[in-house]
Amino acid sequence: MDVWCSISGNENMHRCLLKQPQWLHYRWKWEKSEGVQVFTHLKESVERKLNELINTIEEKQRTTKKQAEDSIRELEQEISELMKRSTEVEKLSLSEDHLHLLHSVQALNIHHPPPTKDWSEVSVPPASYEGTVVRAVSQLEETLSKKMKKLVEFELKRVQKFAVDVTLDPETNLPNNPKRFSSCPGVLAKQSFSSGRFYFEVQVKGKTDWDLGVTRELSKRKGPITLRPQKGYWTIWLRNGNEYKALDDSPVLLSLKSGPQKVGVFVDYEEGLVSFYDVEAAALIFSFTGCSFKEKLLPYFSPELNDGGKNSAPLIISPVGVN
Repeated sequence: MDVWCSISGNENMHRCLLKQPQWLHYRWKWEKSEGVQVFTHLKESVERKLNELINTIEEKQRTTKKQAEDSIRELEQEISELMKRSTEVEKLSLSEDHLHLLHSVQALNIHHPPPTKDWSEVSVPPASYEGTVVRAVSQLEETLSKKMKKLVEFELKRVQKFAVDVTLDPETNLPNNPKRFSSCPGVLAKQSFSSGRFYFEVQVKGKTDWDLGVTRELSKRKGPITLRPQKGYWTIWLRNGNEYKALDDSPVLLSLKSGPQKVGVFVDYEEGLVSFYDVEAAALIFSFTGCSFKEKLLPYFSPELNDGGKNSAPLIISPVGVN
């Protein structure tokens, strides 16, 4: 249960139980408010970047349009000047006053017309938006990445508040014991959970192979074990020092920026959620969603084989320090 009360006597117990729905209501209201706020910020970021992109495109369109209009205006001016000279020359050709014609031709400087632009070399290329769009999307991706990091940091702090004390069950690691795993070095926690939310952290520093997650109380332990949700296991693993997988019914290869030194595992029983976090990086590793839990769940750990000392570092259940 997420609520703890110090009580004595039936009257205080009843009062405490009556207050719990109200407390939960405020908690749910707060979580909803936080979620809405995060997505509102994301929406505002997207809209702001979209408006910036539209403004940039419109500015490019205005610049291109002005270039075209300036070129047209310059060309029209040249045409007008040439037509004016053509008209004047045509008038002179009709004149019978040869002396006037001679002076007029000299005044027009007909043999040296005004310079004109070589318009065959002039073009107004259409506005290009490829770089603009790519840059805008890149900036938006960077903004969303920062927002998502803050969201995951907030989520990790929230789930850490559901930390539970977890200890290993030695009976799951004794030889010839019904609870023991016979084909892998797996071990379970003593504690089991059939409702609510719980969270624990495990130090995996220095290891090249490990498995972590949760399993059903009655899942198979003898013979070959298949770590899959349909077999009652919700786990991730590390192999060969850098190969991370989420062992879904169709395993998912995980691309992590860096190897986690400490892994946090969070379960929401009613929500059907199992999430794994890189605690130090405050990053979400993977989530199993839409799970259907019908039995008690127990934390599952496997340090895997020693591998000639390469994988000799232990898995350590760590106390949770809420950041």
